Amino acid sequence: MKTHLFPASERGLKDIGWLKSNFYFSFSDYSNPVKSAFGTLVAFNDDYILPEKGFGIHPHINMEIVSIMLQGKMNHKDTLGYSTIVEEGGVQIMSAGSGLRHEEYNVGEDDVNFLQVWIQPKQQNIIPRYQQRGFPKSKRKNQLKTIISGEEGQEHCWINQNAKFSLGYFDKGQTIQYSLNPVNKCLFIFVMEGSIKIDDITIPKRDAIGLWETENISIYCEDEAHFLIIETPVNQK
Repeated sequence: MKTHLFPASERGLKDIGWLKSNFYFSFSDYSNPVKSAFGTLVAFNDDYILPEKGFGIHPHINMEIVSIMLQGKMNHKDTLGYSTIVEEGGVQIMSAGSGLRHEEYNVGEDDVNFLQVWIQPKQQNIIPRYQQRGFPKSKRKNQLKTIISGEEGQEHCWINQNAKFSLGYFDKGQTIQYSLNPVNKCLFIFVMEGSIKIDDITIPKRDAIGLWETENISIYCEDEAHFLIIETPVNQK
């Protein structure tokens, strides 16, 4: 197994007052040639937005854009006709495909904290698509829950890629076994709360680790831990 650490201390930072962003890969005005992507994962942002602030209407094309709400309440409006509210535990995905426009604002009284994740699509120029699901922490304790998959299903969102997103929320001392397709797949694991250990490597809160060339991993929770696993192709072959 090969690994690569993404320490929180090495993130790119952007602070414009109403928006504070932490970039794990090159994004916006942060550029780092050795952190341009990990497999088909091209953006992973840990964002904070003040109340009544947000992103005005703007376009996207040919990108899988995932939002995972960790705190607060944010709206979503797009040119497909969707107008929704995403709260803590909510997950939304836009398959931008041939193109759409959307806006999102903090519509709650507290700061919003959400993960913004961009994945390269499997097929270009598909008909744009939007989905939203709720995964409250209280309903998935000591479970590894699939929230996004390239396979259709009623319990998760669909993504235009051979990828899978899973949320874990486990008690201290729990060990989780995860199996993946060892051919052309990699894992990016991000810790929102607590601390986990993989192959004697400790990954604390807000750190991430990339893993590849393995079939199975063992995740040990050093504390009560809340983490995200992204399994995605290493490349588009």
